[in-house]
Order: sequence, then structure tokens, then C-alpha cells
Amino acid sequence: MALAPGLRDPVHDAQGVFRAVMDALARPGRVQALAVALAPPAPLTPELAAVALTLADADAPLWLDAPLAARPEVAAFLRFHTGAPVVADPVEAAFALVADPARCPDFSDFAQGTPAYPDRSATLVLGLDRLSEESGLVLEGPGLRGRARLSAAPLPPDFAARLSANHARFPLGIDLLLAAPGRLAGLPRSTRATEG
Repeated sequence: MALAPGLRDPVHDAQGVFRAVMDALARPGRVQALAVALAPPAPLTPELAAVALTLADADAPLWLDAPLAARPEVAAFLRFHTGAPVVADPVEAAFALVADPARCPDFSDFAQGTPAYPDRSATLVLGLDRLSEESGLVLEGPGLRGRARLSAAPLPPDFAARLSANHARFPLGIDLLLAAPGRLAGLPRSTRATEG
């Protein structure tokens, strides 16, 4: 099985993706540009692949949702380019890649951190079709001046309730990165989200 190439310029491309991820988490709901030139094995999107290739490593295990796990070439691509182990149990993952976000497992299935080490929680990266600031969820909290709006699809029907339950666990809980074609937004656990 031939492996698809990774980032064309690993240092500079990873720096650009890392900046987009940090900006997305520092400014919840603000859509960041995420220009990547990747052709990973389907159903892994270029955006999911770029985030994984930038953040995952031998000490940051990956969990793949059912559509991604069903394709051995996806795990092979990620292992080769990141050195990260791919784990079967979501609670063991530092990063979870979700190609079918409408069927994303409950957030409580993933590592929540501990009171002494809240940073030992998972970051979920959801591959979406659409992402904009025009309407949708109303966001408040650190990194926001007043309120922000975020519209994303597809998502689980109880997504807003999941975000509320996640925020209630703060400083524990998971962080989210929402990746759509050419775009990225972050929803850290410190963000309060309500239906718009």
C-alpha cells in the first residue's frame, strides 16, 4: 500500500496550521483560514489530516471514529507521518479525529483530565461540511468580547447540550476543533454555548 505524502513543507506548513489552531482556541468561534495542500486517504479530509500531522506525535495518541478506523490506509498514513499510536479506546486518546461528526460519541467517552492535570484531556477534531460566523450557536467566555455566533454542520442534534455539560466540568472537559474545507474554529471547554 503506497502512502500518501504528508505536508509539503513540514516545518512551515505545520507552523501555519499550529498558528491557526492556537488562534482558533484563543478566539472561540472565530473562523480561521486553514489553507493546506494535502491529499490524505479518504475519508480523512485535508483539514483533519493537517491538524493531526501538526499536533500528534509518539506521546499524543490518536483515536479514529468508525469511518476513519474502517480504512487501514488512514491509520497507516497517520502513524507514518506523526509517529502517534492509534488507540481503540477513546479515553486513551490525546486527539480524536471524527469524520462523521453527526455520530460523534458522547464527550464524556473521552479523557476529561484530572483536577491535578486538567491538560490531560482530549481534543476532538470534527470534520465538517460547513462553518461560518453568520448564525447558530451563541458563544460567550474567555477570548470573546461580548458574544460570538457560530454555525457548523453536520453536528449531533444535542450538540449545544453537550457543550453546556462540557463547560460545567471546567477546568476538566474536552476541547473542540471544528474543521471545514479551508476553515477552522475552536470551542475550548471554557466557552459557554447556547442555541441561537
